[in-house]
Amino acid sequence: MKEYWTSLASLLGVFAFCQTLLQTVFPPELRFATVKFFNRIFHLFSSYCYFDITEIDGVNTNELYNAVQLYLSSSVSITGSRLSLTRALNSSGFTFGLANNDSIVDTFNGVNVLWEHVVTQRQAQTFSWRPLPDEKRGFTLRIKKKDKALILNSYMDYIMEKANDIRRKNQDRLLYTNSRGGSLDSRGHPWESVPFKHPSTFDTLAMDPEKKKEIMEDLQDFANGQAFYQRRGRAWKRGYLLYGPPGTGKSSMIAAMANYLGYDIYDLELTEVHNNSELRKLLMKTTSKSIIVIEDIDCSINLTNRKNNKTGSSNYYDPVAAPEIRGACASGGEEGGNSITLSGLLNFTDGLWSCCGSERIFVFTTNHIEKLDPALLRSGRMDMHIYMSYCSFPALKILLKNYLGYDEGDLEKLLMNALEGVIDKAQMTPADISEVLIKSRRHKERAVNELLETLKSRAERNEKNGVLREKNGDQDEDEEQEKRALESPKQESEVEDNCKEEEDDEEKINKRE
Repeated sequence: MKEYWTSLASLLGVFAFCQTLLQTVFPPELRFATVKFFNRIFHLFSSYCYFDITEIDGVNTNELYNAVQLYLSSSVSITGSRLSLTRALNSSGFTFGLANNDSIVDTFNGVNVLWEHVVTQRQAQTFSWRPLPDEKRGFTLRIKKKDKALILNSYMDYIMEKANDIRRKNQDRLLYTNSRGGSLDSRGHPWESVPFKHPSTFDTLAMDPEKKKEIMEDLQDFANGQAFYQRRGRAWKRGYLLYGPPGTGKSSMIAAMANYLGYDIYDLELTEVHNNSELRKLLMKTTSKSIIVIEDIDCSINLTNRKNNKTGSSNYYDPVAAPEIRGACASGGEEGGNSITLSGLLNFTDGLWSCCGSERIFVFTTNHIEKLDPALLRSGRMDMHIYMSYCSFPALKILLKNYLGYDEGDLEKLLMNALEGVIDKAQMTPADISEVLIKSRRHKERAVNELLETLKSRAERNEKNGVLREKNGDQDEDEEQEKRALESPKQESEVEDNCKEEEDDEEKINKRE
């Protein structure tokens, strides 16, 4: 036994001597150069090339690393047997990813690529103003040299787009509102946010299916239209005007649009905005892929048709005339000192400042379209005018399915014919009909019968009071109101000239102050 340990010690001594001799004959610099040389020879004859994507590029986070991590988490790409599972802040879904030092094969346009998640321990850190993680993380992409042009030109862009889609799908949408009195939050932002959880979708929206299809196609064309807008030199934005009686689903439509596109919502309260400059600053603090909403615009501040408000030489900023000139809701302007002009709002939606972001939708709602200025209604500012009408028979069938679970063939044909014959004459909003169905939703048959009686009673009352119009009369009259509101280009030009004069007056007043 003693001889065994003696022999082992002798062998270790010889090995140490040889190692010392090699280090003396071949110094570290020579060994490093040799390894580097052989690596070059190997890569020269190899049919593959490699690209490293590190988590941290210098002191900044590498956006491409995060994009690759999200892309590889998609169900299409994940086929490995060992995966990591994470859930990000403000995210409604789980994210799968490659485990440490694991690899996966992906296919793009018929080309196979190999991704490897490389994780190593970081050496002792030198002084840095930003502490670095203990581990160095990165992805190594192995591709064939002949596929290099395809991968670098198309595959990387595809990964970035796919990662953005996954990020938007998983992340909770937010509902923003501007801070009261223009104050800033703890981070210096003028917007306050809460998670947006509204369940409205186009499937549950009580509206004619053909009309919904038209709106959805328009939204989808907009979301996919970056190249289209860029080629034509137009800002990537679109405006929608929702108008009609109260309770017809304008707010539900906005929620359905946000859920359909996956956009955040900025609910702009104009009465809390003091002047045009503050309005522009709020616009600059909004993000892309968002919907900017101004509800009941005819009652926020004075944006009514100015040709009806001209009273001699009265000035918009005259403290005596202001309560009369500032519209039907002038009390908000008096209390908050609001001095937003129509020209300021027009620049907000269609001026140079509206182009400081991309992929944004402006939505205005009103119950009285005839009160709005024609300058605000033209294309480029409000591109699509959507009339939210009283409940029609196709919309009624959607409500019956939403609240009672009835499909079209579940109810007797005689009962459906009775509902169809009275729904237009009743002129009830989807909100009114929903309330009737909610109260008796536990007893479905009784709920339908009560709804039919309510519709008949409302139709008789309308006929008695002389307010009943023929079928399609509502839409014809509202279209006529819209035409009267839009009026002629000459009158619109006069309105915009008046707005410019008001801005000049505002500048003079500011100089005096």
